Amino acid sequence: MEELKNILKMHNISPSLHRLKILEYIHRPYTHSTADEIFQALEKDIPTLSKTTVYNTLKTFEKNGIISALSIFENETRYEFKKQEHAHFKCEKCGEIFDIAHPFDFLKETELEGHFIKNQLIYLKGICRNCLQKTENA
Repeated sequence: MEELKNILKMHNISPSLHRLKILEYIHRPYTHSTADEIFQALEKDIPTLSKTTVYNTLKTFEKNGIISALSIFENETRYEFKKQEHAHFKCEKCGEIFDIAHPFDFLKETELEGHFIKNQLIYLKGICRNCLQKTENA
């Protein structure tokens, strides 16, 4: 929890209980949660938590570069802790979202055909290996 407090302090955000718990939830590996999922997961332990607090906190975290918002999948926004650049793969069968280390060399550049690249977002869709295995074993 001390690490999370330091992350918030580094970004000039006061480390309240709500903010720490939301950041702790997002900081888990491979989390691509919606604001509603975060609220539902935390409301049992924090009765004073509201959906508005979750949405406002997520906006604050995103604005300050702590998290990334993924908003390309079926008109929903999902949130993840900001880390090295990677692609996202969504399984069309189970709905799971996976982080994929992208091997595209041109994405290591900050300039492409005269354009300055500030952010890289790659979204892939298909059938995940787990669902493929289930199909093969059926």
